[in-house]
Amino acid sequence: MTFDGFETLAIHAGQEADTETGAVVVPIYQTSTYAQDGVGGLRGGYEYSRTANPTRKALEECLAALESGARGLAFASGMAAEDTLLRTVAGPGDHVIIPGDAYGGTFRLFSKVLERWGVAWEAVPQTDPEAVRAAIRPETVAIWTETPTNPLLNITDIEALAGIAHDAGALFVVDNTFASPYLQRPLALGADVVVHSTTKYLGGHSDVVGGALVVADPELGERLAFHQNTMGAVAGPFDAWLALRGAKTLGVRMDRHCANAERVAEALLHHPGVSEVIYPGLAEHPGHKVAARQMRAFGGMLSFRLRDGEKAALRVCERTQVFTLGESLGGVESLIEHPARMTHASTAGSPLEVPGDLVRLSVGIESGDDLVADLLAALD
Repeated sequence: MTFDGFETLAIHAGQEADTETGAVVVPIYQTSTYAQDGVGGLRGGYEYSRTANPTRKALEECLAALESGARGLAFASGMAAEDTLLRTVAGPGDHVIIPGDAYGGTFRLFSKVLERWGVAWEAVPQTDPEAVRAAIRPETVAIWTETPTNPLLNITDIEALAGIAHDAGALFVVDNTFASPYLQRPLALGADVVVHSTTKYLGGHSDVVGGALVVADPELGERLAFHQNTMGAVAGPFDAWLALRGAKTLGVRMDRHCANAERVAEALLHHPGVSEVIYPGLAEHPGHKVAARQMRAFGGMLSFRLRDGEKAALRVCERTQVFTLGESLGGVESLIEHPARMTHASTAGSPLEVPGDLVRLSVGIESGDDLVADLLAALD
């Protein structure tokens, strides 16, 4: 009998009980080197932990199962995953389309690193599929999207953009970090590659940094595995173990993240100091219908803008007590940040610059009453 329920896969995929001891939790194989049974005689295929490690393999198999992919690969960070992917599929003279409001780290990778290597890129508002189609060149090798985007929470129609990319012979890549595989399965909607910062919702406890790629095509998976080994930015065994532990409770945590975010969004909608609440779960959000079609729920991330501008935004960020001022997201604790001066400072002065009056929230799993009261007190 096979099982394919998300919560069951999160707990069991790649995580069979240890055959020698019966341990139900995958051990941390904290080793660099493996004894060989003669020259080239590898036990279980292991020779050196940059190439493969049993703890990392368990995480990679679990992530592939959660995203319904052919292969998963775990990295030392989300940016390491992005860099390895892009250096595998793009080279000098190639062109990549990215979101018009891409994550600051992704923008920095393209503008400060890949551009110097000869990879051209263009930021295009991806809520309009035809604008993306119009931006395609003969040398376009990939369309890169985030949905929801960070921090403006725009929604991309994954199925529509997948069709446009494939019509052009380009790869379609989806950064699924904000949604997590529990809320959204891009490969099932036509994507070729899913990117994750496992630091965020998959890890879920603000105690690990990691990244991952999951691919639909086994051949692409082989190419990426070669570059993963060659470039070497792999997840260490303890980091892989922490991410695997976090993935086990992803479903139940995401349910609470989403429920709390909906409560916070509704509370902020009625505050006189707030000019706009940006959350895909609100009916007035321009991407609400698309999000409702391709997501299980609307996520734990939201942003809002202040009527009194940047100073008011900074003041709110500094006054919360339950929401911690911090740059990451997706942990059990709630975080608040000012993107223009923090996570997206690298976009200042560029077309991707974010508004100074914007505040971004990663809504945790604390009491919803306490989260709403904390924000309202900070606003007042």
